[in-house]
Amino acid sequence: MTGQQAVNDISAYISQHGGVLSGWYVGIAKDPWNRLFADHNVTENPGSWIFRECDSDVVARQAEDHFLRQGCKGGDGGGSAASRYVYAYRITSYTRQ
Repeated sequence: MTGQQAVNDISAYISQHGGVLSGWYVGIAKDPWNRLFADHNVTENPGSWIFRECDSDVVARQAEDHFLRQGCKGGDGGGSAASRYVYAYRITSYTRQ
């Protein structure tokens, strides 16, 4: 998936699930399931989260950067060359950023 496709999908999801962008966290990962549910303590169901696999880690980083510049929480520079997934979740009182 291209970076623009990932951005479009995640943007649409955030719009559907409400809240301002500063209430969402975005990142990249090799294993988005582990990152979301173990590391960030996101509730799987019900929960507001999404991830998309990108063509490369470079593309995933570009998509991540787009959301960080738009006001989402998160930090750049993490991950590895295997981090092809960009993910986002709504920040709640029980999530760990």
